[in-house]
Amino acid sequence: MVKKWIQKMKKHQFLFEELVKRDFKEKYKRTVLGMGWSILSPILQLLVMRLVFTYIFAKNKAFYTTYLFSGVIVFQFFKDATTHGMTALIGNASIISKINVPKYLLLLSKNVSTVINFLLTLVVFFIFAAFDGVTFTWQYFLLLYPIMCLVVINLGVGLILSACYVFFRDMKYLYEIFTMLLRYLTAIFYYVETYPPETQKLFLLNPIYCIIKYFRSIVIDNTVPSLGFHALIAGYTIVLFLIGARMYKRKNQKFVYYI
Repeated sequence: MVKKWIQKMKKHQFLFEELVKRDFKEKYKRTVLGMGWSILSPILQLLVMRLVFTYIFAKNKAFYTTYLFSGVIVFQFFKDATTHGMTALIGNASIISKINVPKYLLLLSKNVSTVINFLLTLVVFFIFAAFDGVTFTWQYFLLLYPIMCLVVINLGVGLILSACYVFFRDMKYLYEIFTMLLRYLTAIFYYVETYPPETQKLFLLNPIYCIIKYFRSIVIDNTVPSLGFHALIAGYTIVLFLIGARMYKRKNQKFVYYI
């Protein structure tokens, strides 16, 4: 299936590149600073969070700013990619009705544009981490693993949501409520270690928390997660992508009748 998708992408490479450019530029259309907001916006957001949450939740904890920001940027990447992916088909109805193009390219272009924004935000995160006194080591290269897994997770969840949204438009509002709940269950602002060991294990049922925990282990603790933890993240990645791909494939022929 993946090989077939890659072949179709090569066939429609020009269209895909134009979609990515459009999605990235559209976010900052008619703004004075344009794409400069892709750097300035995360800087201002992280500064506000540093001023507000550090004094409320830090309680003399070391590297709390880095702890907070790692959770914020990872969760926001997940939310942006999946939310934009959910509306990818409906938002490009005019293209689907006029051009015979693989519909997943529309979703993939949304994901690529959010990846670009995330990588720019990641640079800002590293700058804040340096000011927070975090020591940079070779282990930072291992962050490629959770990032790549999260990209695939986003794609899998996006496939599920986009397929559902075509037939059930209320999904958009339900997903907003879900992501709000998920944010509070992902330990972005608070420490999981304050809970009993049995409760801490429950957090591992949340794949986004696992990605964030991996980030914090590398950046703050300078420790490489165990092979079991790598396997857990890989398992979530594979399962979510396969579910999304299967659902998309089953509903693909019906999309055109509802868009």
